[in-house]
Amino acid sequence: MERASQITFFLLLIIHFGAAQNATTSGADEFPVGVILDLDSLGGKMTRTSILMALEDFYAVHRNYSPKLVLHIRDSKSNNVQAASAALDLLENYSVQVIIGPQTSSQAAFVSDLGNKTQVPVISFTATSPSLYSGSLPYFVRATLSDSTQVNSIASLIKAYGWRQVVPIYEETDYGRGVIPYLIDALQEIDARVPYRSVIPLSATTEQITQELYKLMTMQTRVFVVHMSPDLASILFTKAKEVGMMKKGFVWIMTDGLTNVIDSMDPSVMDAMNGVLGVKFYTPKSAELDNFTIRWNRRLQIDNPNDPPLKPTIFELWGYDTIWAVAQAVENLGIKNKTSFQKPAVARNMTSLGTSVYGPDLLKTILQYKFRGLSGHFDLSGRQLQASTFQIINVVGKGWQQIGFWTAENGISRRLYHGEAMPHHSGLASDLNPVIWPGKSTEIPRGWEAPVNGKKLRVGVHVSVYPQFMTSGKDPITGATKASGLSIDVFEEAVKRLPYALPYEYVAFGTTNDTSSGGYDDFIYQVYLKKYDVAIGDITISHNRTSYVDFTLPYTESGVAMVVPAKSSRTNKAWIFVEPLSRGLWLRSIGLLFYTWFVVCILELLENNINITGEVLRNIGIMTFFSLFGDNRVRHLLSRIVLIVWVFFFLVLSASYTANLATMLTIRQLNPTITDIHDLRRSGDYVGCTHGSYVQSLLEQLNFDKSKIKTYSTYDGFYSALSKGSKNGGIAAFIHEVPYIRLFLARNCKGYTMVPFYKAAGFGYAFPKGSPLVGDISKAILSVIGGDTINQIEKKWIGVGYENNCNNAGRAPDPDELTFGSFRGLFKLNVAITTSCFVVAVIIYLYPRNEQRGQNGEQAQGNGGEQAGDRQPGHNGGQAQENGGGQAGGEQPIQNGEQAQGNGGGQPGRTRKWRRAGWRRATWPKWGAGTRKWRRAGWRSDGSTVSYGGPRRDRSTNK
Repeated sequence: MERASQITFFLLLIIHFGAAQNATTSGADEFPVGVILDLDSLGGKMTRTSILMALEDFYAVHRNYSPKLVLHIRDSKSNNVQAASAALDLLENYSVQVIIGPQTSSQAAFVSDLGNKTQVPVISFTATSPSLYSGSLPYFVRATLSDSTQVNSIASLIKAYGWRQVVPIYEETDYGRGVIPYLIDALQEIDARVPYRSVIPLSATTEQITQELYKLMTMQTRVFVVHMSPDLASILFTKAKEVGMMKKGFVWIMTDGLTNVIDSMDPSVMDAMNGVLGVKFYTPKSAELDNFTIRWNRRLQIDNPNDPPLKPTIFELWGYDTIWAVAQAVENLGIKNKTSFQKPAVARNMTSLGTSVYGPDLLKTILQYKFRGLSGHFDLSGRQLQASTFQIINVVGKGWQQIGFWTAENGISRRLYHGEAMPHHSGLASDLNPVIWPGKSTEIPRGWEAPVNGKKLRVGVHVSVYPQFMTSGKDPITGATKASGLSIDVFEEAVKRLPYALPYEYVAFGTTNDTSSGGYDDFIYQVYLKKYDVAIGDITISHNRTSYVDFTLPYTESGVAMVVPAKSSRTNKAWIFVEPLSRGLWLRSIGLLFYTWFVVCILELLENNINITGEVLRNIGIMTFFSLFGDNRVRHLLSRIVLIVWVFFFLVLSASYTANLATMLTIRQLNPTITDIHDLRRSGDYVGCTHGSYVQSLLEQLNFDKSKIKTYSTYDGFYSALSKGSKNGGIAAFIHEVPYIRLFLARNCKGYTMVPFYKAAGFGYAFPKGSPLVGDISKAILSVIGGDTINQIEKKWIGVGYENNCNNAGRAPDPDELTFGSFRGLFKLNVAITTSCFVVAVIIYLYPRNEQRGQNGEQAQGNGGEQAGDRQPGHNGGQAQENGGGQAGGEQPIQNGEQAQGNGGGQPGRTRKWRRAGWRRATWPKWGAGTRKWRRAGWRSDGSTVSYGGPRRDRSTNK
């Protein structure tokens, strides 16, 4: 482009050679500004009206400003050379200090080259190509957005709807090509691919455009990004509707170059574009903008009476703001000198063009001026406008509706958040308003469909060693490839669950049952070579294979394990009876027993229970008897509550102990003869695996001697080798992936067990890199394996499962010992109730005892007729006397020097236990049970005695 501009510039200089003249300003109060537009185009007419209104409005507000801008408008006639010629004419003959408005990027490139040589700023508000780099064009100012600023908003939109492939459709110009590298980079960041680029020349006929659209229909991708001029886009969308590409399932996205001018498009074109999405620069609403729109429409009808009524686009607003920026910069600069160009002393390159005197300062002033215009915040400090917000629209009917916004800070959102916290958003389609898609559909297109060219999905099938997983052959009648097996059933079931039809056909890779006809790596590599659209079978997902294919989610269990002989053993341990309970549980249970014994002893002593006396061992025995069988000799009510809780705990613990001990004694455990793969390698025994499988290379990576690795092709070979053993010409272990081992154990489970040792990803289906089918098939696989369908498929091909067929397959898990954690709640309950009972008993004991201390040294005497057993406990030297005729069985415990005397006829009293003597705890008058007892003993609460009116039997003589 630079070379072309130099050649054009050289030709123009020859044409204008000799026509140079001294350039002076036409007046002291005039500042010449050149304007280059395509006046034959609708966009040029709309822009001309906008900039003329801008000039009028500016000086209507600033009447005293001087010098005033004078616009010299030229027509580029949609030609780059004509645009450059117009610029040269403006520079030479009118000494313009600023050139505004080359409409296209290619025109802007030619004119900017002249601006650099003459130091005249060139400002374009419609040239959006990223190729116009400001570094190589220091005097070029882009009063619009670069196309590269919108690619992130388009990528975010594509990511929100989950589309994985996109086809850009663009015109074959600098404008069309400029954005494509930036768009592809943005798509790669979201893991979206561009499988094809559709390039349409500006001179393309309607037939050529139609042929290109038919070509796109034969492809799988249904998401298209359109980046071209409005005129070419109008033809494209009209033809797309004719060929059936504007119906359900298709996605069309416009760049801002089209979306910004959508209001000026023909209604018939708008009708063809129904369902299209687009991104455009967001223009905030304002009263000034509304007023301008009304005046602009009126002015446009006056200037162009034959054109239909239109609305101003963002380009008209940028043109309006550009005139205000230049006019204000001229005023701020304060230009007074009439000389505007400085001629070179000696003419060079056959030209008399000089350099602008005001150009550098004027450019600096324009870049520094910032204001809020009709388009929003207008800031050219970076030599181009900076976009912060894009509006996402949906074409509906004859107009469009807003579905959301995109900002660099927040991504896509349903509405804008100005100075307020934005709620959490997922960046998905749910963050946007509903969309009416092509075909008036409200269902989100998948972005991919089966091609309509009649081709079916080529499904490569591999002849597996294990027919339960994969087998194939030719149909004798039709000659088509037929396949069956677990892998086939899962694939077919997944295809049925896709939300769209997916025709496919099987293509056999191996022709014999020997995998030497083609290994799995070779089979998968055919997908990379595009001989197959997908490879299915018992294909292991591995890291090295993911470098050239994409795998679906696994549909089988993962991992590598070894099958080894198992030896049966029953437990014959002398101390097995202590194993059902953990050491911590044993210790805590014994501790709880002693704690309960201690509390009950204290409670019974407070009750004066004669059974809780003597040696500690005797009390422990009594306590054990109480806890196991209960006994009416436990007198205290709180003691009985403590024992009830203890007995409940004991029953639960003993039942659990018995059950766990029975499990340990009855279940037969299978222990593998080999438990570690490294021990197997060090032993030097032979191991077996399938020929050409992934496991064979894995064993070599684990440093197994190749001479110790034996390969087999059938399960019978494995079983026979395992039966012989490594020392008898067989193998010590059969190493394979878990799905194969499950199949082996389902048929030969007796005496063998599985020992996993290596994690793997399982079996999956291989697709070409970036295939959109990967995600859809993976979701369908999850649906299959998440229900009962996978169980039915496994039951069909493997059987009811080796777990059910072989209860002894694999090592039976050791019964878990019971730990304290299992009884933590019961322990807490027991301790809490026991402690509470103890505390209550102590409180009851201490309270009434304090009231009785005033009775020290008192005597209780009974006089009168014959009294039966008048007794009184003596305290601190007090005496208890018993008087009356007849025999006296005076009995009294001797305590702290107390003396018990019996007076009367008969035998003297003898010391006995309180209970046998008929004593009651009269010192506890406020306890209900105690009150009844001392009343029966003849005591009152005030210390006096009660006569029962009859003789009392002497307990010592039973009379």
